[in-house]
Amino acid sequence: MKLAVYGKKITAEAREDIENLHSILIESGVDFKVFHRLNSYIKEHCDLGLEFEEFRTSQELLEYAPDFLITIGGDGTILDAATLVRDSGIPILGINTGRLGFLSNVNRQKIEESLEALFRKDYQLSHRRLLHMESKALDLDLPFALNEITVSRKDTTAMVTVEVSINGEFFNNYWADGLIIATPTGSTGYSLSCNGPIMMPGSETLVLTPIAPHNLTARPFVIPNSCEIELKVHSREEWNLVSLDSRIYSIRNGEPLKIRKADFSIALVETADHTFAKTLRNKLMWGMDKRN
Repeated sequence: MKLAVYGKKITAEAREDIENLHSILIESGVDFKVFHRLNSYIKEHCDLGLEFEEFRTSQELLEYAPDFLITIGGDGTILDAATLVRDSGIPILGINTGRLGFLSNVNRQKIEESLEALFRKDYQLSHRRLLHMESKALDLDLPFALNEITVSRKDTTAMVTVEVSINGEFFNNYWADGLIIATPTGSTGYSLSCNGPIMMPGSETLVLTPIAPHNLTARPFVIPNSCEIELKVHSREEWNLVSLDSRIYSIRNGEPLKIRKADFSIALVETADHTFAKTLRNKLMWGMDKRN
């Protein structure tokens, strides 16, 4: 078995978890490489006494072709990791050293247990659909998003108007701070904070969630992920924003953006005790009412 370990923004609180993870990997005897920024942190702050092979780019990772990519951080780390594995099919196991952790749901107390489950192949893969965006005005090396694509205002506090067409038919003008197009994976992220619904990961759906809409009838709207969406943002300023997960770009007024489901999915590793239902109960405290 070959593994790769990815971490980007390392906090002091995660040091013990990093040492624990790498000690387990060393003892297991598996081959593994470490992302160069994480490797630099290990050399400077961790007392492991070993030099690790490293990778720097998506190309180097794909050439190494690990069986799994282990991320250490939060959900944002998994979103970054998705840009590394791309359409390779390399499954991702997320260790959560962040806060909420819907995607990176292996907590720091279960690192060894989860890795043992991985080694004995006691896991299942959750395949997550991505969004793909086309724009003639933007040169996008990574034109996809795992969580959501969002359009919003830039240099103004005034509302924008988001013109939406679905499958070539005009659908609505949203007067709002912006609009979120979220996947089921992203339904527990930004969309949720804007009153969007939670969708099961395997749902073949998308949700259009307005951000602070001025019209009270503008509610989140669920559509099949087979739909093709076109957005045009109009505002008082020349430039607006579009983000693909955490990657942000500026777009001119009225520039059309075409959004559809991507031609590939990302595989997330789920061990037996880390199902989506259990994650919701743990993170959102469902079922914790004292009346139960």
